Amino acid sequence: MNRYTLHETFVVHQYSFDKWEAEPHNHNYFEIIFVEKGSGYHTINGIRFRYRKNDIFLLAPEDTHHFEIEKHSGFTHFKFTELLFSSKVNLPDRKYWLQRIEQLLHHPNIIPGDVISHEDDRSIIWDIHNVVMEEFKNEKIYYQEIISNAISTILSIIVRNISDKYSSHNRNVSINDSRIDQILGHIRQNVYDNDLTKISYMANKFNMSQSSISSYFKKATGESIHQYVTKYKMKLVEYRLQNTEFTIAEIAYQLGYTDESHLTKTFKKYFSMSPKQYRKDLAVNK
Repeated sequence: MNRYTLHETFVVHQYSFDKWEAEPHNHNYFEIIFVEKGSGYHTINGIRFRYRKNDIFLLAPEDTHHFEIEKHSGFTHFKFTELLFSSKVNLPDRKYWLQRIEQLLHHPNIIPGDVISHEDDRSIIWDIHNVVMEEFKNEKIYYQEIISNAISTILSIIVRNISDKYSSHNRNVSINDSRIDQILGHIRQNVYDNDLTKISYMANKFNMSQSSISSYFKKATGESIHQYVTKYKMKLVEYRLQNTEFTIAEIAYQLGYTDESHLTKTFKKYFSMSPKQYRKDLAVNK
């Protein structure tokens, strides 16, 4: 087994097996598994999939998995440890890693199995995977920045493929349904930037008037655009309170709130307590 680390925040393991000895198990954080060679079955949360060379799997927190190896297999695991969420670690582009992982975590449409639906994207990801491995092994100047940018790109491509895979999963969607999927996807991908989730911006992007996109969104989702964006942000706030060491002020800044008091006021409406009290209760109940 080979092991490589980037500040222990991002850990790479390489394994080669004739037989998978480990019991079904789960992990606390995200993991990307690259199948370097071999074939067999990969079971995720009780669902069994055949795997082959060049498949790519994503494991989310609390997912349970194990392999059944038919032909000698090699795997590379990209693991994201809890230090990714620690404000004490000065990691290049950590903010973008966190944003991509949150998009995966809160994307309601994750479908188990090989996560890549476009073969050209698969080729790109494997090329980037090879770059990451070479940079780890050689540790040339700027290798940390190169690895960080590479991982952010891999996560972005996976997010795109999961979104596309879900959109094509339901073959009976109408044109109107496809448009609401596009609008929802735009919001999820750009929720960190207030300007890009304004009604005026989205109306222009989707060739609709502001009144038309507002009424269309309300009819399709039962919520206003503002309500949806706010609720989605509250999910992100809750996740960061649970899994990071960011202060309330830092979280407010990251999610585009004018100040901590504005975030606290909004959070109370959804959780009936302040973010500080929410985090305090988490610590008590651990």
